[in-house]
Amino acid sequence: MKQVKNEFLEFLQKQNIISLAIAVVIGNAAKELVTSIVNNLIMPIIGIFTPSGSWRQITFTILNSDFSIGSFLGSCLDFLIIALVVFVIAKKILKIDKDSSKVNK
Repeated sequence: MKQVKNEFLEFLQKQNIISLAIAVVIGNAAKELVTSIVNNLIMPIIGIFTPSGSWRQITFTILNSDFSIGSFLGSCLDFLIIALVVFVIAKKILKIDKDSSKVNK
């Protein structure tokens, strides 16, 4: 049993599972933060320019089928903002890694 435990711990360390788990937790927290920024800061500004004010509720109907275009566009906007934030963070991290590798040489 002790050998299985040691092999399992070695596997976790070798495959960077702990780092991946930490990244998932931090990523989820970042998603919540970005979603809050979108819903509470950006969307009210966009809502000013829509006639009804709640553009995520916009739907249209074709042959008794409702299409929630507002919800879809909101999800697209959420994705774009999250992707932009991840891009900026990754670019900063890669720049730091590049700068530190230059210093080590």
